[in-house]
Formats: sequence, structure tokens, C-alpha cells
Amino acid sequence: MKVIVAHAAKDLRIEERDTPTPGPGQVLIKMAAGGICGSDLHYYNHGGFGAIRLREPMILGHEVSGHVSGLGDGVEDLAIGDLVSVSPSRPCMSCSYCAEGKQNHCLNMRFYGSAMPFPHIQGAFREYIVADVAQCAPAGDLSVGEAAMAEPLAVVLHAARQAGDLMGKRVLVTGCGPIGLLAVLVARAAGAVEVAATDISDFTLAKAREVGADTTVNIAQAPDGLQRFEADKGHFDTLFECSGVASALASAVPAMRPGSTIVQLGLGGDMTLPMQAMTAKELQLKGSFRFHAEFFTAVDMMRTARLDVRPLITHVMNVDDAVTAFESAGDRTQAIKVNIAF
Repeated sequence: MKVIVAHAAKDLRIEERDTPTPGPGQVLIKMAAGGICGSDLHYYNHGGFGAIRLREPMILGHEVSGHVSGLGDGVEDLAIGDLVSVSPSRPCMSCSYCAEGKQNHCLNMRFYGSAMPFPHIQGAFREYIVADVAQCAPAGDLSVGEAAMAEPLAVVLHAARQAGDLMGKRVLVTGCGPIGLLAVLVARAAGAVEVAATDISDFTLAKAREVGADTTVNIAQAPDGLQRFEADKGHFDTLFECSGVASALASAVPAMRPGSTIVQLGLGGDMTLPMQAMTAKELQLKGSFRFHAEFFTAVDMMRTARLDVRPLITHVMNVDDAVTAFESAGDRTQAIKVNIAF
């Protein structure tokens, strides 16, 4: 079977591996679609991000869907041919954090396509993968591309949980990549009365308006574009910071109301924060890292048409064109979510 392997920055290879066999309580999945994530792009472009570096070849990918093609012993809830969204989150369920219900902080996490531990946890960009039944969410009549969007949507649903009640709130989103655009969708679904978004690309900002943003600001063209929201100590109740860029957060702080909440989703290395301004406004800064139970909520929300992620899927490319797919995924002037078709 074909797999997509990162050896180093800009060294992406299509390689052949043996097709695995499912064990008890497992299923063999014939991959259908895999979405290229920001972390995949960091591995491809830079060989890692922050202190996390590739130290051995690693199969990339963790946003995937596919059809069940083999059943291990004891599997009763799935059938051959079922389309499933596959959660990349595989906590040990026995460490202290798992016992506390904080599975996203599992001490022995096996998250697809992660160079955090060594040996690295190999990813899911492969033609066939064996998964535990507990990882598989039946996707019903969703398209394979929608089913692969469960993982990034789960990331944002976890962030929304960190933010708290959004009903009637004014929400600002900085960074309109896939995560930022999903934050716009989720904020709207959660009852936000106003959503504004910033980015440096007119293409992504147009997409933000398409999925529900009331106001968009290209901060590359108008660096002071948020100034109109600074009167009376600020306007917004919640910030989803999705860029991982320190200047994006710093420029947003004056537009935040006293006591408002900043949820940091973007990962781009260490950031220098305007701590004194944040302290004076009594802002709450909350991190948001991965997800667990929200994965199945994400699939349910898509299946019941509570959220429509289809506008975010801008490209679908064949596995043999993986390098072109990765190059396209990094171009925010023309792509949002690039899916690889297996």
C-alpha cells in the first residue's frame, strides 16, 4: 500500500508498506480522504514546529475518513463498507489525566502523525489503516471529504468549550485558515450575535464572510482595522486566536472588553504577549489543545446539518500528487482545506 512519508523539510515521499491486518476489537479501513492540516504543513515546510522536530521518517496525516474493509474478532457495531471518520486520538485510558477525563493530556497519547514522542507516532496518510473500534465514528451519508473534517472541527469544538457560553456574545477570530473558519461556523452555531475575523488574505476573508462572519479585516492592508472596536475599553467578549502569530493577538487586545476571554488555538512557537494590557483589562487567557469526546460530537453535528463544512474544502488531489497537494495547501491565496484522495 502507498503511504506519504516526511523525511525532512521539503522531503516528502510516496512509499510502499505492507497492508496491516486487524486484531480483536479492530477494523481495517480503506482510506478515502485525508485533509492536510497546519501541523502537516509545518512538518513538510520546516521539519517540525517550535521544539518539535522530525527525528526519523514519519507518515503524516490525522484528518481522515475511509470505508471499513475488514473486521477483527468481536467487532459487531460496524459492517464492511461503512464510511467512518477516524479519530487520531488514542489515549491510554489508564494514566492520571485519562482518569480525570482529560484524555487530550494523556501521558501516553498515541496521536497519529506526531513527532512529539520518539519513536514518532506514525500518521494516517496511507491506503489502509487498522483502527480500534473506539476511534471510528459512523459517518452515514456524509461525503468522504466532510467525514475527514471531523478532526479539525473537534479541535474547534473543544476550544469553544474552553471559551464557555457564546450565546449573545461578540466574537473575534484572528487567522482564517481552516481552524479559524471553523471557529466562525461554531461561534454562529453557538449563538454569537456578532462575529468578526481578521487575516492577511482576501481569499480567506471572503470565505469567512461566506460562512458567517459579519465583518472582516485584512490587517496586512489595514493594520489599524480593529481600531474602530477599541472605544469604551473594547467591543468583543471572546477571541479565538487561530494564527499563532504574536502580532495578531497583540492587535486584538485593545478590542477586547474587560473580563473577556482569549482562547489560543494557533500553534506557531513561543509568543510575546502584551501582558500589562491584558492584566489591566482582567482578560482570561485559555489554551486549547486537541480534543477527545468532541470528535463524535463533530460527526453528529455534520450528519444532522447543524454545521456545513463543505465550503471549506477547496481542493481534492490524488495521493500520487501529494507534493503538489502540500504546496497548494500552504497557499492561502487560493486554498483552505486540501484533501488527498486515496
